[in-house]
Amino acid sequence: MIKQDIKGLEERSIYVIREAKTNFKNVAALWSMGKDSTTMLAIARKAFHGKIPFPVIHIDNGIDFPETYQFREELAKKWDLNLIVAKSKIKPEMSGFACCGANKTVALKKVLKEYGFDALIVSIRRDEHGIRAKERVFSPRNKNFKWNYKNQVAELWDDYSSNDDSDGHIRVHPLLDWNEIDIWEYIKKNKVPMNPLYFSRDGLRYRSLGCLHCTTPVKSNAKTIDQIIKELESTKKEEREGRDQDKEKAYVMEKLRSLGYM
Repeated sequence: MIKQDIKGLEERSIYVIREAKTNFKNVAALWSMGKDSTTMLAIARKAFHGKIPFPVIHIDNGIDFPETYQFREELAKKWDLNLIVAKSKIKPEMSGFACCGANKTVALKKVLKEYGFDALIVSIRRDEHGIRAKERVFSPRNKNFKWNYKNQVAELWDDYSSNDDSDGHIRVHPLLDWNEIDIWEYIKKNKVPMNPLYFSRDGLRYRSLGCLHCTTPVKSNAKTIDQIIKELESTKKEEREGRDQDKEKAYVMEKLRSLGYM
C-alpha cells in the first residue's frame, strides 16, 4: 500500500466538499462512525472553519456496537453536529444479511425524501472494493436511487460532471483517491477522534466496522495509530475481510450499489 501526499489529498477533498455545498441546495453527509466517514467530517470541519454547515446522517439498524453509539454521542456533542438518525429495519434481503445492504438503502431513501436532500456526501474509497472503483467524485442517482455504473463519464481533475437532469440526487465522494494508510496518516496528523474498536484488545481489533451481526475482528496487536500504519504497510490481507456478508462478493455489491447502497 503506497503512502500519498496527505496535504494534497486534503486540499482536493476540501475543494470537493466546498463545491458540493456551493452547487447544491440541500446537502447532507453520511456518517457510520467508522474511520473514513469520521475523517471526512474532520476535513469538512476544516473546510468550513470548524463548523460543519450541513446535517450528518447515521443509518441506524439498532445493533451497532455499544462503543459505536457512545462514540457517536460524544463526537456529535463535541463537534456540534446536526445529527439525523434514520432507523433501518432488520429483515431478510438480497445480500443474505438482514442487518445491512438493501435495508439501509430503504432507510436512506426515506430520510432523503423527508428532508429533500439533493446531494449526499459519502466517504467511500476506490481501493475498498472493485465496484467502488467505478465511482466518480460527483455521481448521479436517479429518482429510484439507481446508479448506471456501466455509463460513467470521463473525469479530469477540476472538471467534474456534477450536473444531473433527473429527479434524483448526487453522491459526492471526496475521499475516492485516498487509501487506508492515507486515512490513518491523516488521523494521526490531525488528531482525529476515533472509535476505540479499531485498536487491539486481547490480540484482536476491527479493521473495518459494521454492526454486531456482520463484523468480526482480525488478529492484531496494533494498539496505536503508528502500530496500525506499520501493520498495514506489510499486510497482504483485504481491508474488509472481517465483514461477514455476501454483499462483499463482487456481483452482490455491484447489484446493491446500482440500487443505491452506500
